[in-house]
Amino acid sequence: QVQLVESGGDSVEAGGSLRLSCSASGRTLSGDCMGWFRQVAGKEREGVALLETGGAARYAPSVQGRFTVHEDAAKNILYLEMSDLKPEDTGMYYCQRDSRLSRCIKGFEGLARADTWGQGTQVTVSS
Repeated sequence: QVQLVESGGDSVEAGGSLRLSCSASGRTLSGDCMGWFRQVAGKEREGVALLETGGAARYAPSVQGRFTVHEDAAKNILYLEMSDLKPEDTGMYYCQRDSRLSRCIKGFEGLARADTWGQGTQVTVSS
């Protein structure tokens, strides 16, 4: 089982930037897929950025061109670089990772089925 701790969230003005970090411990594997999700009150958790098993990055259309996901594999830290932030980016951000190819191959949907989530980190973007 993997333990996940998110950090880096803050309150910023529209157009600002943030870097979120996700520290992972436990049974992390080189073949893991991993990514970031966000959730706002009254809505379902939304996939934001994904690193596929092979390393290719995928993004939700709403953040394409503004967010970048990458990993420091040696330290088991997943990052989400966010720029040109918009009020609609506001939410609680969670990271996730999974070693099951059967889940990773399903992209955001598969990764979202993970059993354990961290506490998340809050991002608030004001106008």
